[in-house]
Amino acid sequence: MDKFDRQILDILKINARCSVSDIARDVSLSRSAVNARIKKLENDKVITGYCAQIAEPDQPKNVCAYITLKFDLASSNHSCESYAKRIQSIDGVQWCHSISGETDMMLYIEVESMKHLNQVRDQLQSYPDLRHLMTHTVLTEFFNKQNSLGRSC
Repeated sequence: MDKFDRQILDILKINARCSVSDIARDVSLSRSAVNARIKKLENDKVITGYCAQIAEPDQPKNVCAYITLKFDLASSNHSCESYAKRIQSIDGVQWCHSISGETDMMLYIEVESMKHLNQVRDQLQSYPDLRHLMTHTVLTEFFNKQNSLGRSC
């Protein structure tokens, strides 16, 4: 896979119905070259399908949040890695990163309600040596290149 294939995939992730002509213009290739590349990506199982995003007004919106954690790791037998193993089992935690700066870890949470988010916070607050926990609730997701379905939080 080269840079053109990655550009084509990035465009299709955002809009799977984008025309071959529009893709060709955006990546500076001919329509036939783009069409051949898409067929090859499909045949190689890089592209495994296309889907429609269906609005479901009766379905409750998710609550999404980032949580930052700061531990007193110097005075304990714990490490970010040991906490990450525990955090992985918490329902709703989508990802966990160790980050630089004043904060030790950042989590991304998706749950069905504020009550569930509060339960996640309660679980985290019970961890030994936790010095600081801060929650940042997502108000609007404008785009998400990691998730082509683009949830509304």
